[in-house]
Amino acid sequence: MTRARDPIFLILMVSIAILVTVFTSQYGFGLRPCELCLFQRVPYGVVIFLTLLGLGLRLDAKKSALLLGLCSLAFVVGAGLGLYHTGVEQHWWAGPTSCSGGLGTVHSVEDLAALLSKPINIPQCDKIAWSLFGISMAGYNLLASIALAVFSALSARRLMERA
Repeated sequence: MTRARDPIFLILMVSIAILVTVFTSQYGFGLRPCELCLFQRVPYGVVIFLTLLGLGLRLDAKKSALLLGLCSLAFVVGAGLGLYHTGVEQHWWAGPTSCSGGLGTVHSVEDLAALLSKPINIPQCDKIAWSLFGISMAGYNLLASIALAVFSALSARRLMERA
């Protein structure tokens, strides 16, 4: 494996490990994700796609740096989602009404019918379902996304300097 591929492979493995962890918590331990939790998985899926593509194409250093830059951007988006969800959990700001316990506004019979047709036991975005050392899964996602964004960006810079 060339040195340009090492950070790409590492980012791939960490992204897979994170998704395996959240799917294990969901399907193995019954920790149902809310709407914002599901959105936070998307950047990892994008990064897995990009890194598999990059490893399969055997990119040169400049193209690998570009790929790492795209990964960094995806992780920045993930960090933004993690920060937003953490803020919703901590009640720093309101979350989407679809998953923050708000019933919405009922102005008509159709609104009432739509409200009654929703599943009753939807996980709420503003409720912390699990935490460790006072940090929720959204908080850990924020920290992991920041670390991976910085690692990706620094790896891209190092590759560009060598190219």
